[in-house]
Amino acid sequence: MTLRIGFLASYNGSGMRAVVSAIDAGDLDAAPAIVISNNRDSQALLFARDRRLPHACINARRAGGEDAADADIAQTLLEAKADLVVLSGYMRRIGPRTLTAFSNRILNIHPSLLPQFGGQGMYGMRVHEAVIAAGAQESGATVHVVDDEYDHGRILAQARVPVLPGDTAETLRQRVAEQEGPLYVQVLQRIARGQLNLD
Repeated sequence: MTLRIGFLASYNGSGMRAVVSAIDAGDLDAAPAIVISNNRDSQALLFARDRRLPHACINARRAGGEDAADADIAQTLLEAKADLVVLSGYMRRIGPRTLTAFSNRILNIHPSLLPQFGGQGMYGMRVHEAVIAAGAQESGATVHVVDDEYDHGRILAQARVPVLPGDTAETLRQRVAEQEGPLYVQVLQRIARGQLNLD
């Protein structure tokens, strides 16, 4: 069965782009169901428009509050018949309605080896700065199932990246980012092939 994937992205959506590229290349038996962003000017929505993928901008201001936005996101994903939801730099907490509608079906990628350097407030460059400040010898990327706690759900896969002498947060970020797209694709391939059960 071809996986139908809904994407949530706030900015560039680099993970989403890697997944769509794998679909286009025939490396992943999946189809983009919809791209949702909370940011109407996001590059992710521009990408979706250029590719003629279904897309929507949903945020609390437009919907009339966080609860309404959560309900709209859940309904939009259901109407798009998404089997899985893939977060790609989505900077909003997933609401309870969406979590319930897609229980164990929402995936995120985090730029560290969880459970280290995760949790509320740990995103983007803050993660890499914390890794450098801690003197850690390795970092990486983690694909995990999303639950109602930040960076907490079941870990599905990790890619390890050494922290090199002289690394800055930016050089580390670049090397970790190179692993994120391929890792996301690998996890989705295993799900599509029935090799990874999310239940």
